[in-house]
Amino acid sequence: MNYTSHLPLLLLTLGLLSACNTAPRRPVPVIDRLPAADNRVPRAADDHKDERGMYTVRKGDTLIRIALDHGQNYRDIVEWNKLSNPNDIKVDQVLRVLPPDSKSDSGGNGVTISKIDMPPSSETKAPPVPVVAKKTTPRADKRPYSDSALAELQKSEGGVPLKADLKPAEKPEPATPAVAVVTPPPPRAAAGDDEQLSWIWPSEGKIVATFDEGKNKGIDIAGKAGQQVMAAGAGKVMYAGSGIRGYGNLVIVKHSNSLLSAYAHNRSIVVKEGQSVHKGQLIAEMGDSDADSVKLHFEIRQQGKPVDPSRFLPNR
Repeated sequence: MNYTSHLPLLLLTLGLLSACNTAPRRPVPVIDRLPAADNRVPRAADDHKDERGMYTVRKGDTLIRIALDHGQNYRDIVEWNKLSNPNDIKVDQVLRVLPPDSKSDSGGNGVTISKIDMPPSSETKAPPVPVVAKKTTPRADKRPYSDSALAELQKSEGGVPLKADLKPAEKPEPATPAVAVVTPPPPRAAAGDDEQLSWIWPSEGKIVATFDEGKNKGIDIAGKAGQQVMAAGAGKVMYAGSGIRGYGNLVIVKHSNSLLSAYAHNRSIVVKEGQSVHKGQLIAEMGDSDADSVKLHFEIRQQGKPVDPSRFLPNR
């Protein structure tokens, strides 16, 4: 049997097997699920800037998300815009996100100053001096003093009798200057109110993700399913539900006109919208709704903008 004729075929087979074994292996892609990813379409660079107090709906927006981003209650936005169906908002629809009576268009501070009438000159004119006719011809005769002689003498000279009462002219009283009437602007929450708020940690556990405005809008606290989630500060429940993608079962508590806190990925919610809560009150149970593990995603927003919760929470 001739093996020489089969040698080229054998070498070709071994070469192909060697090439298959040395092909590079591609790693399995890993998908990182962000707890509060913003999946909305970004605005084009040439889009016009929204008028103050107004917002143009983008693709992927929900009314709850818009309310959270602007620090408002979604029910207020429904009322301000007379929306018959809160779930039916359209791309490029313009919504009001500030109260209609806010001073967003005037650009002023709400202070009205009335016209001030200037007082008259303080200089007081002296009363006119009576003109006394000068004596033109000398009188050679001298009469003994008497009242009748004196009166006759003054009358003939055109003077005024000495006994006449000359009352000094009354000085005009200066006009009272008008006082400017200042109308105070509508009451607003003072900056000090936010600083006076007292905060606690919303739950116990290890911090597995810190604040990063570009990637993570809050902090993530790991824990066990059913673990207590407490209100970090006193306030009123502004939202309780699962209407924002990426947050799961969510509770939002409003603490002041500018500050609110959000608690995401809960297993269950034990408070209702409009309910007042005190600091440390149980509001939810920790879970993994719309998350890859059991954890609490906690945010603090100031004027709708995410801020680092560590600036407010006490050291531990």
